[in-house]
Amino acid sequence: MRAAVAIRPAKEADLDAITAIYTHAVLNGTASYEYDAPSRTEMGSRFATLMAGKFPYLVAETETGAVAGYAYAGPFRTRPAYRFTVEDSIYLSPDWQRHGVGKLLLEQVIRQSETRGARQMIAVIGDGGVNLASVRLHAAMGFSHCGRIEGSGFKFGRWCDTVLMRRPLNGGTTSLPPEAGA
Repeated sequence: MRAAVAIRPAKEADLDAITAIYTHAVLNGTASYEYDAPSRTEMGSRFATLMAGKFPYLVAETETGAVAGYAYAGPFRTRPAYRFTVEDSIYLSPDWQRHGVGKLLLEQVIRQSETRGARQMIAVIGDGGVNLASVRLHAAMGFSHCGRIEGSGFKFGRWCDTVLMRRPLNGGTTSLPPEAGA
């Protein structure tokens, strides 16, 4: 089912809602391995870093103007050799889970990452055995499993596995990027 939301670039005014969504995910779930929810100031700093890098950062806005969820792509790792690989993140308000919002957000994050020249996208899914909705969403969007790190996280008194998935963008590794360099 498609949700009645519009996908648009996130802006500073969305950070209170983004912080609230992420706080809920940190305090109640295992998609993120953070124990303490970051402050609004910290979330603003993270947002500014991604904006400065010209990475896609999007929100799903409801008909009433509420933020139903957000997604972004950022660097997979910071070393120069990883510059063509991005990692995606998606978080939804509990009321908007399983309404197609994650798919709408991920479609746009993929499209915008391709536009900026990324060659592959990595999904690092915390507690992949429990967070099957995220695994299924990524699989439906063309991601393939490329690994599982057993017991990589410890949260809520138990070990959590991390699932790694990847999706080629712009031809993936079938050709060199325009500015291949070293």
